[in-house]
Amino acid sequence: MTVDSTDEELRHSGYQPELKRTLGSFQVFAISFAFISVVVGIFATYGAVLNYSGPVGIWLWIIAAVGQTLVALVVAQFAARIALSGSSYQWASRLANPKVGWLFGWLTFWFLAIAVAAMDNALASQALMPLFGMAPDEDVARVITLAILLTQTILVIASTRLLGVVTSGAVGLELVILAVLVVGLGAVMVFSGTGTTANLVSRGVAADAPNYFAIGGPLMAGMIMGLVTLVGFDSAANLAEEAKDPFRSVPRAIVSSVIASATLGLVFVVILTLAIKDITAVTTSGSPVATIIHDQLGPVMERVLLTGIVFAMFGAGMVMIAACSRQAFAMARDSRFPGHAVLRRVSPRTQTPVAATILILVIGVVLMLTLRGAALLQLIVASTILPALIYGGIVVLYLCVRKRLERKEGGFSLGRFELPVAYTALVWVAFSIFALVSPSEARIPGLIVLGLIAVGGLYFVWLLLTNRAALETEPGEPGAF
Repeated sequence: MTVDSTDEELRHSGYQPELKRTLGSFQVFAISFAFISVVVGIFATYGAVLNYSGPVGIWLWIIAAVGQTLVALVVAQFAARIALSGSSYQWASRLANPKVGWLFGWLTFWFLAIAVAAMDNALASQALMPLFGMAPDEDVARVITLAILLTQTILVIASTRLLGVVTSGAVGLELVILAVLVVGLGAVMVFSGTGTTANLVSRGVAADAPNYFAIGGPLMAGMIMGLVTLVGFDSAANLAEEAKDPFRSVPRAIVSSVIASATLGLVFVVILTLAIKDITAVTTSGSPVATIIHDQLGPVMERVLLTGIVFAMFGAGMVMIAACSRQAFAMARDSRFPGHAVLRRVSPRTQTPVAATILILVIGVVLMLTLRGAALLQLIVASTILPALIYGGIVVLYLCVRKRLERKEGGFSLGRFELPVAYTALVWVAFSIFALVSPSEARIPGLIVLGLIAVGGLYFVWLLLTNRAALETEPGEPGAF
């Protein structure tokens, strides 16, 4: 499908082409892969698995990988038929009704906005500061986080093409890091005999944990690594209006990014676990992955790899800012987001939504300046519940509207497997939500999610009272806002 015909479909949806189509197939893939960022996800959550479940908890990655792949297949069904910025917000608005779509959009926006702050704070505290030999300091980490946020915002505003170049470079570097770690650690273990296969079935520090196999117990809590890492694959759909041939490139990027991340991630965590010399020491360290690399490959290689991880995390943060700003922009141009008159504007020079991108920076700054210690951590944990809710909603939506989906010639389709895949994905999402909210530690994060929904509900009521047409019509329809 040519750019002209794709833009014609955009006009048919009620929008004028304002964003520049510069993203090729690999760059679209890179956006989803960079958002998932398997190295970054494992780097940030491997310690949680060791603490909750012990090293044996890594095998839960396989369950999460299969489940998230099923969800990605369902998401790709929508992306192959509706190529608009806003992803699930647009799909639900046009196939169910705008009110349902608004809820999808609101939840997705806050998931992405919180994820930006979480990613950049992790970049500052777990990668940059160790790289430069700085002692752990929450206040210093916050200052560095603010500098990172500002730099990423400027780059995302400057050019979508630049975003594609940076994310493609980050993906390439991440693949190199994975290859070096897997081959390097594997070779060292083979030649030095330091690999320990018993680690793969060890409970580590969780050996004496009560109710280890219970529902909501330590073993189930170890699933957090897969559930937190293998998300955001739909970010490519949020930039569909800036992609070339989006009806083909976006769904392929969604599915292939999950499969590639799941496969590479499994190899990575197995090698890491085999390479642990002292389970207790690694578990209690501030950065378990860095500790393993240091113990097996030495301090020089640790610093080299930390440098690569810094760049990979920086690229992932840029993707999150871009995806979140497009979510706000998509809702604002439909007059369904606070401050929509400003946030819907696209710069004629950069062809990017400048105000919507600055909004993400402002939210990040507010979070960094107001939430400290446990409060920020609780918010980050709460954000892990949001994508599970969103994906569950997408699967339910698909089962309700699948017969109304227009089939694009040559586009992505599951054919006769669509119902088995969708129903199995629904069972998986229900289980993953339960796994996230069942631990006692999830009580406060659950309340935070309910709070975000409540705040959105107030704005939703205000819209109904002041601009009902925005929630009852789509662009191009009679009476549209």
